[in-house]
Amino acid sequence: MEQGKLIIFSAPSGSGKTTIVKELLKIFPQFEFSISATSRAPRGTEQDGVDYFFLSQEEFSQKVKEEAFVEWEEVYNGTCYGTLKSEMQRIWAKGNIIIFDVDVMGGINLKKIFGDAACSIFIMPPSIEVLRQRLIGRGTDSMETIEKRVGKAEFEISKSEEFDFVIVNDILSEAVEQTKQVINNFISK
Repeated sequence: MEQGKLIIFSAPSGSGKTTIVKELLKIFPQFEFSISATSRAPRGTEQDGVDYFFLSQEEFSQKVKEEAFVEWEEVYNGTCYGTLKSEMQRIWAKGNIIIFDVDVMGGINLKKIFGDAACSIFIMPPSIEVLRQRLIGRGTDSMETIEKRVGKAEFEISKSEEFDFVIVNDILSEAVEQTKQVINNFISK
């Protein structure tokens, strides 16, 4: 596989990672978002091929058998996420840098696979309580789901030292600025 650079963003759900990534995509025109595949159903206004490649459990399993993924994982019981090799090739063929917005274990796996070609960034919530309030504020999940996500966040935060950089997202503009500096240093290497 022809290889360029990639930047990996991971964080507990509700840390603001997706918001930060969207801001960076406006700043760095050479960045292109790697769209992950998932076996879960679309939420809200999510669109196939834009937010995710939505696959049935059977389609996802078939792609695993075909070794179509760089990495994949069952994140929640029966819900898989993965990175398609074809998606990475498509972006590198244009000379662009791939941006990944992936779960924490996916981020750790990608860093292991790509080593120095990858910069891994963990977006840290200011606290578990702030994270809980952000998830409630989204209004997209039940309290049961929110508590599951908060429980998972505690585990994910324990993995933050496996990332190249940890950025605390307390004030969004400051988190974006710190992340921009990290990225500028990485792409100028």
